[in-house]
Amino acid sequence: RDRYQRRVHGRICQRKFKTEKMTTIQGCNTPSSGFFGAMGCASALVFANLGASYGTAKAGVGVAHLGIIAPAKLMRGIVPVVMAGILGIYGLIVAVIIAGGIKETYSQFAGYVHFGAGLSAGLASLAAGLAIGIVGDSSVRAYGKQDKVFVAMILMLIFAEALGLYGLIVALLMNSVAQSMMCDKK
Repeated sequence: RDRYQRRVHGRICQRKFKTEKMTTIQGCNTPSSGFFGAMGCASALVFANLGASYGTAKAGVGVAHLGIIAPAKLMRGIVPVVMAGILGIYGLIVAVIIAGGIKETYSQFAGYVHFGAGLSAGLASLAAGLAIGIVGDSSVRAYGKQDKVFVAMILMLIFAEALGLYGLIVALLMNSVAQSMMCDKK
């Protein structure tokens, strides 16, 4: 056998050039490849929505308090709730992209990368939701007593939201890697 030929699961797989894909080396069409892709899809959605729900609930308590002490400021005070809701959209975007990538030519490598992409987006959004909830609750309460806190609150929320955006960006980059490692259709 030459250096571009290997035996995998009793079958010989070969390629003509170094850059050509080797279907059996990557573990094509194995049950675990689809499982890991589906787990990436689920983890992106579940963890992102956990972060969004916590951020919405925690900041919503502060908004309710704001409605009691300063009802005129209520519409500006819902900014943390809206920003927390966006985190769920990040998870939905990644889950839909991963689900669209699970095909007949799905490799184990792609499954593992999609699992990592789902965890990246989901856990980053979870962390962002925790930060938005805590910052939103305390900042909205403070905004009810002092108008000058509003700009600082927005800046803190933007930096907290950026954590979820970083996870989304990394997940999209990982998805492009997974798409390039699909098996050859035969």
